[in-house]
Parts: sequence; C-alpha cells; structure tokens
Amino acid sequence: MHLLAAATTVDPWKWHAHPDVWAVFTTSLILYWYAVTRIGPRVVPKGETIVTRRQVVWFCSGVAALWIVSDWPIHDFAEQYLYSVHMFQHLVMMLVAPPMLLLGVPGWLTRWILRPHALASAARALCRPVVAALLFNATVAIQHSPQLVNTVLEHHPLHFLAHLWLFSAAMIMWFPVLNKLPEFPQLGPAGKMIYLFMQSIIPNVPVAFLAFATGVVYKFYATVPRPFGGNAVLDQQTAAAIMKVGGTFIIWGIIVVVFFRWYGEWDRGEKGDAATRRRAEMAASAAGVRRPAATAAVQSPAVSTLTWADVERELAASPPAPGNT
Repeated sequence: MHLLAAATTVDPWKWHAHPDVWAVFTTSLILYWYAVTRIGPRVVPKGETIVTRRQVVWFCSGVAALWIVSDWPIHDFAEQYLYSVHMFQHLVMMLVAPPMLLLGVPGWLTRWILRPHALASAARALCRPVVAALLFNATVAIQHSPQLVNTVLEHHPLHFLAHLWLFSAAMIMWFPVLNKLPEFPQLGPAGKMIYLFMQSIIPNVPVAFLAFATGVVYKFYATVPRPFGGNAVLDQQTAAAIMKVGGTFIIWGIIVVVFFRWYGEWDRGEKGDAATRRRAEMAASAAGVRRPAATAAVQSPAVSTLTWADVERELAASPPAPGNT
C-alpha cells in the first residue's frame, strides 16, 4: 500500500537540474576545442591535418551520448525508479561512448596527453589486451553486484565514482582495438575480433543472474515508487534483456565491420598483386616478341638440310686438282 500510494503521487517527469553534469561535459567540449585550436597548431608539423571533420563528429557524439544518459530524465529514472534504465546507462557508458571518444581523439593528441612518462607507462601496462580485458570484465562483475549497487544508489557521490570507474575501465578495454600509435598496445584485425568476442562472454554472467532470478536482486529497486506499474523482478529482467541484446548487437556489429574491412583490404591487395603480375607478364611477353624479330637476321642464319645435289653442285664448281689436267 505504501508503494502504491507513492506511485500515485510521484511525478517521474518532473524536471531536475544537474549542474554538475553540465559542468563536466561543457568542460570536456571546451578542452577538446582548446586542444585542436591552440595546442594542435604548435605540435603538429605544418602541412599535416590537425583534426578531421569525422574526428570532431565522433568526439562530440561521444560527449553527447554520455550527456544524455547522465542528465534528466534518464539520470532520474535510473537512480529513482527503474534498474532497466540504469542498465541502459551502463550500456552507453561501456560500449557506445568510449569508442566514439577514442575515434575522435587525433593521434598527436593522444601522444600529448600521455607525454608524462608515468602516464605513458601506465597506458602501456593497463592497455595490453589481456590486462585490459581482465580489468574490464572484473569491473563489470563487481559493478553489478547487489552490495555495490544498493550502496551507491544510496549515496550520490559514490554513484558518480562508480560510473567514473566503469567508464575508465571501458576506455582501457577499447584502447587496443582503436589505437593506431605503434608505441602503445594495438591489435590486428584477427586479434580485434577475438578480443571483442571475449568481451561478449563474461557480461553474460550478470545477465543470466538477473534474467533467471526469482526474487528481487537489488533491494533498492524493491523500495522505490513504480509510476509505470510492473514490479522489480520484471524490471531486472528487462535490464538483463537490454544488456544481452544491446551489448551483443553492438559488439558483434563492430566485429562484422572489422571483418569486412579486413577482407576489403586483403581483396584490394590481392587485386593489386594480380594487376602487377599481369603488367609484368605483358611487358615480358612484348619484349620476348620484339627481341627475336630484331636479332634473327644477325644472330640466327637460316639452317637448311644438306642433300646429294648440293654436294654435286659444289664439286662441279670447285677447280680441278693440280696434276689432273
């Protein structure tokens, strides 16, 4: 009765300001603008591109994705009403925004950010594929434990730190997939596909835990108002479906893109090699036809069969031997 009364009085669409969110993401955009307009011209050699339009679009899209899931109304629904919306937040923070942001950062800016020796060493150590995968999957497992979820939802500062931890682990996980700088860990096409496939396995553990649980896993969501009806068990099953379907779609979609790009590069290389071989064969064939024709008259006199008539003719033409006249 208490929850039903609360559900009838609560307004889930009531707007709430989140100035901390505005400050964080506005600052991120300002710093990016400063980097590409002030730092870039100083460190990038003349004639080289500082930043492409595509990179700007990727970075701004990543910031926008994070901003959307961190501000009203998603933020409020996630923290006050529905764990399924909370899971959607995590999906964006783990699998959507991080690759967008990394694609938007030019190589020179990555080097500039990691120029301190301590940061560069940490990046080389943490972004190794095995280490990054272990760190990310351990973070996912811990972040979805009932004890942690119930605690951070009761304390907003802890919730912010938990999201920062999750986002940082995701950035580390994506780094070897998208990095193109040779001095930092990177993967080839086959390695990327295997690596991403592994990232789709471990998160299925909390998904199964939520999908098949018969009771409420996160007690916090059993006590909050439910303005849209339903119950906490249905809500956590919806969260499991979001994680499973959404996560699988994103990761496998990227695996497919990597495969076809790899195949396209291989196919272009094969066609290029075949064209080179054909040109070489045509050149050799043309040279082989011209060379005998040009040298036959000089180097290869005609050869004919010697007959008895030829011998008689030669004897008749020869002068008689001395003393036989």
